[in-house]
Amino acid sequence: MPRPRSISDAELLAATARAIGAHGPGRLTLAHVGAEAGVSPATLSQRFGSKRALLLAFAAAAAADAAGPYRRARAVHDSPLAALHAAADEFAGHLSTPEELANHLGMLQLDLSDPEFRAHAAAHARAVDAALRELLDDAVAAGELPVGTDVPRLARALQIATDGSLLRWALTGDGDPAALLHQDLDHLLGRMP
Repeated sequence: MPRPRSISDAELLAATARAIGAHGPGRLTLAHVGAEAGVSPATLSQRFGSKRALLLAFAAAAAADAAGPYRRARAVHDSPLAALHAAADEFAGHLSTPEELANHLGMLQLDLSDPEFRAHAAAHARAVDAALRELLDDAVAAGELPVGTDVPRLARALQIATDGSLLRWALTGDGDPAALLHQDLDHLLGRMP
């Protein structure tokens, strides 16, 4: 009879995210993830098989929870636009240094160059788009955005603004990423007709 697992896959994938932030996917080792999770590299190897398989599991889990920040924020905020800002806080809260963002962007190279990773990245992007559209539809219904708002286009622009704002922060190192992200989102939303 196999021994019960002392640590869940979700905990191991959270440790993987932290290790990616510290080392980037290229330099990442199972020992890095094991140190973050408090398990041996052998445990990770038994559970996932290889570093590539672990990174693919991480990418799949990220895609599966891509709408999570928006849904969690919406569950605690009556205002859809307040929920949008709360989700932005969650994204920015995962970053402490520009180097950490650079390490996470290393996953983008895998996403663009490897078809298996690209499939997860595409699913992630579609899930974020759907979550943003749902939030913006709620904002129109609540009167926070004007009737007739081009929700699909605005959702796309918000996704681009979020990514771009955090990248600009990483490039310049200026200011607080959450505050900058809020300013950029407010500017975009304030330009709505």
